[in-house]
Amino acid sequence: MASMKDISMACGVSIATVSKALNNHKDIGEETKERIRQVAKEIGYFPDSAAKALKTNRTYSLGVLFVDDSQSGLTHDYFANVLDSFKRTAEQKSYDITFINCCKTRPGRMSYLEHSRYRRFDGVVIACVNFNDPEVEELVRSSIPVVTIDYIFNDKSAVLSDNVKGMRDLVQYIYKMGHRKIAYIHGADSAVTRSRLSSFYKTCEELNVTVPPEYICEAQYRDTQEAYHKTKELLGLKNPPTCILYPDDFACFGGINAIHERGMRIPDDISIAGYDGTQIAINYEPKLTTVIQDTRCLGGKAAEKLISLIEKPKTTLTEQIVVEGKIFEGSSVARI
Repeated sequence: MASMKDISMACGVSIATVSKALNNHKDIGEETKERIRQVAKEIGYFPDSAAKALKTNRTYSLGVLFVDDSQSGLTHDYFANVLDSFKRTAEQKSYDITFINCCKTRPGRMSYLEHSRYRRFDGVVIACVNFNDPEVEELVRSSIPVVTIDYIFNDKSAVLSDNVKGMRDLVQYIYKMGHRKIAYIHGADSAVTRSRLSSFYKTCEELNVTVPPEYICEAQYRDTQEAYHKTKELLGLKNPPTCILYPDDFACFGGINAIHERGMRIPDDISIAGYDGTQIAINYEPKLTTVIQDTRCLGGKAAEKLISLIEKPKTTLTEQIVVEGKIFEGSSVARI
């Protein structure tokens, strides 16, 4: 296995110079750095990660805690894109990412904190999880730097979608299109759902739009079957809505099936809107009216904040970073 001594002999420089060049120290000229890096590559030199960890007290490894109750895993459009952006940003800064084992039925499994310590993660990002889980609380309250996505702990940094503004913009757009009978099939209880639902009610109140209790239903996120059944219930009301909002774009397809089953057309007979701005939804016909979430910014900001907490713990502020989405008008909401 090649060593720094081999590089120093090949380049005719000291081992100290090789070390500084490979670690991008400013007191080594760019031409020398490039020559040393090229030789290192040619002879197959790779730094000893264990030795580097001992020297820097870092493993350059980040943990990802991702538990999706719908069992969609990384096929979950929204979180897959957020985590892809997180990964890309982390790798640009020389960090690797590893998923924390979430299978609680596996014999002898470690808790989230135990697994994080076992893997010696420098920090952990937490997304799409039951934040009331005692194991999550234990991890968050530990000394390991943590950043959460779409959830706030009082003394921890978080990166959040602006769900309040997103829902307000969506309802205002639907109102502008002439709709006054607006139903909302919201997701299961969570911080995100509570923000969106409160914003829905508040915006309707500001617009003097009455929301009958039967216009509000619950369905799990990404559950097309539940969305299908709730849509059938709404369409069967004596005074049905003219527009139905869904918890996410994927759930919309369940509603679309129920609408087509009744021989109705979108948006001629009924208008619909989703949330997330997934590629399939905005390219479907009719193109779905939705809120496009900036997943690239969300994931990138989460990685930047977590790495800053690791590398500059004394000067990095604990803060909540809010990322706005934008309305994609599409063609699934008719003007009436």
